[in-house]
Amino acid sequence: MSGADSQPIRVLVVEDDPVAADAHVMYVGRVPGFVAVGKAHTGAEARRTLDRTPVDLILLDLHLPDVHGLQLARSLRAAGHQTDVIAVTSARDLTMVREGVSLGVVQYVLKPFTFATLRDRLVRYAEFRGTAGEASGQDEVDRALATLRAPGPAALPKGLSGPTLERVTGVLRGSAEGLTAAGVAEAVGISRITARRYLEHLVDAGRAGRSPQYGQVGRPELVYRWVRGR
Repeated sequence: MSGADSQPIRVLVVEDDPVAADAHVMYVGRVPGFVAVGKAHTGAEARRTLDRTPVDLILLDLHLPDVHGLQLARSLRAAGHQTDVIAVTSARDLTMVREGVSLGVVQYVLKPFTFATLRDRLVRYAEFRGTAGEASGQDEVDRALATLRAPGPAALPKGLSGPTLERVTGVLRGSAEGLTAAGVAEAVGISRITARRYLEHLVDAGRAGRSPQYGQVGRPELVYRWVRGR
């Protein structure tokens, strides 16, 4: 790598949920060649940061309290900012995906996602960003564009589904005190054994932690909590 290419890719995390923002900053910092240079919880805060801090890539939540993420991307383009964007959203509207392409959105990551999913997107973005020179033909152009495409949806462990994982994630994130597998099962409408499988998956992905709850008769019960500030 040479000169500017040897410099880390500077990422601004724009996410209204402080816990998620901290997690995304941590994730970015764990990927070699990337550095989080700031975080913003609103569109206005993101604009102020971009005005004073060089940024190569925005990890952008589309549902901000003061502006939709695509509107923010559009205003940044109009103001002359050429920063690339990886959109982070729970929305699955393909019309929105198409609109984002024209605004510099190079990738979409659906919530909830694991570190491995984001790492894959960042690594692919770095490969795409590193392409330079003149293509020898159509095949080389196609290969350069293909680096941005994931090989396929991130596989969940057998027996787990994305929609149920989202519901489990939402219930756990909304509990300040943490929940047992039985509590999650009741809230989501699944069995306790199934709830525990989803919770353990979140623990393995680094999104949740668990600790024993003492003070009850018999064996202590595990309490799961959403990871905050990690």
